[in-house]
Amino acid sequence: MADRRLNCPFCGLEFAPADTLCRHGCPLRPSCGLTRCPSCDYEFPPERPTTWFERLFARPRVLDEAYCDHLAPAVRLAPGERARVALLLGSPERCNRLAVFGLVPGAAVRCLQSSPAYVFEIGETELALDAEIARLIVVERTEVAGRAPARP
Repeated sequence: MADRRLNCPFCGLEFAPADTLCRHGCPLRPSCGLTRCPSCDYEFPPERPTTWFERLFARPRVLDEAYCDHLAPAVRLAPGERARVALLLGSPERCNRLAVFGLVPGAAVRCLQSSPAYVFEIGETELALDAEIARLIVVERTEVAGRAPARP
């Protein structure tokens, strides 16, 4: 039998359907239709569970630059350039780790350095990231090295 797993959309925990709190005596289980995360107690409608094979060969989400020309990966920021985080790509676990440092959609960031590692200033925090992780941060430029970007 295939190893079926669920992912909590709130905390990103991956768990087996048998581990849910609903399976352990909830009186509304037959009519509820929701799944409860064993870690954060968030209730969500169950999605189609993924198998280990699907997780192994899953394609990571990447920014389609032809689709949205006003957004760019954070690796395209020059030192001194300011931007606002539009979205974070990648796994929920990685997004949660970045959120601890204040790197969330809507946060204002400033690129301090782009070599040998990317260093971003988020509020009072300076965060150094590898290029692989910085590519997963999609930003909208707000200021280019001290001057506002040209508007068409």
